[in-house]
Amino acid sequence: MQWKSSLLIAAFAGLSLSAMAGTASAAGPTCKDGTIKVGAVSTITGPADFSEVPKATKAAFDAVNAAGGIGGCKIDYTIADDKADPAVAAQAARDLIDNKEAVALVGSGSLLDCAVNSATYSRKKILSVQGLGVDAACFSSPNVSPVNVGPYTLSTAMAYYATNQLKSEKLCAFFIIIGGTQEAYKKAIENWEKISGKKIHLIDLTLPFQGDLTPYVIKARDAGCDAVLTNQVEPQVVQLIKTVDAQKITGINWLFLAPGYTEQVASALADTKQPIYVGTEWEPFTEKGSPANAQWVADMQKAGRPLTAFSQGGYLAAQLFLKVVASIDGEVTRESVTKALHDMQPITNPLSGSAYVFGTAKVHSPMQATKVMKLEKGAWTVETPEWVVLPQVK
Repeated sequence: MQWKSSLLIAAFAGLSLSAMAGTASAAGPTCKDGTIKVGAVSTITGPADFSEVPKATKAAFDAVNAAGGIGGCKIDYTIADDKADPAVAAQAARDLIDNKEAVALVGSGSLLDCAVNSATYSRKKILSVQGLGVDAACFSSPNVSPVNVGPYTLSTAMAYYATNQLKSEKLCAFFIIIGGTQEAYKKAIENWEKISGKKIHLIDLTLPFQGDLTPYVIKARDAGCDAVLTNQVEPQVVQLIKTVDAQKITGINWLFLAPGYTEQVASALADTKQPIYVGTEWEPFTEKGSPANAQWVADMQKAGRPLTAFSQGGYLAAQLFLKVVASIDGEVTRESVTKALHDMQPITNPLSGSAYVFGTAKVHSPMQATKVMKLEKGAWTVETPEWVVLPQVK
């Protein structure tokens, strides 16, 4: 009952917002054939597995369906695996749009969906409430608005934390560059420089995805860096810190992005004394007792889904989409959903530190807040109980 009640409350809250805005009557959303068709393009097999994102979205939709749907409309949700293959991703999007007649994409999490399909989404006039924006195109398309902070804004936020809270005076950045991400990471540092009024001490865009990291940690040491920000993922985070320990380097704060925030990293680095910080995309998922996580924890456990950060993204995308659909007065179509997302007012959710909005801007990056975790003796602790919210870049 807790699952059903939470999502029905979300739906009714959306209706209330519409009524307050004077844009809805008592009719509410309707649908043909009793279904609202929704899809997601996600990387499930291949070099990465983001399946927890759309699976959490599906769990949220299944719960609404079990409770009768929205205005009697059931969500018919299809998850397409793009296999991190551009051709497969393009075919998957066309199938969802043309054959399955999806009204929107919700809860996608992919290595390349945005880069491959953003032009298609614009041409077909369909919007994507991305559960996990990964590639740079997810944050530079008029038809995609992710519910996560993303690696670029999070880089700016962690640099802001380093100078604002850790009082770093010689911040250095080492980034792995994959595909067309170089400009996005450079822009992230430029935004931090505008916000902080400081200059990056050293930026290195040659960090390898695999290979010996010794030259890089020695470079950071010899340059006098007092904080190092990198975008490495889980295995490389462990490798980097073990390399730092092997070189007996001290006096540097090590800052990572959300992929470093895992229980496996905490366990693997339990013996290090290096100061390690990571930025989160949402309310820290390891804080199971947090009031902000309470409903997500209850709903995921009810559905038998794991409590991961990825599932937070999929769950949040579903919650936000349901509120927007519940605000539609009339038939739920691709056109009415697009209009509702374009016209929506910002929606808050305890899982995130920023209100979510789609809107009509040419690019979207609505999530501008993070919480910082610190690794201490093999466990993550909340370093910033309050959200670190980025000031607006001028």
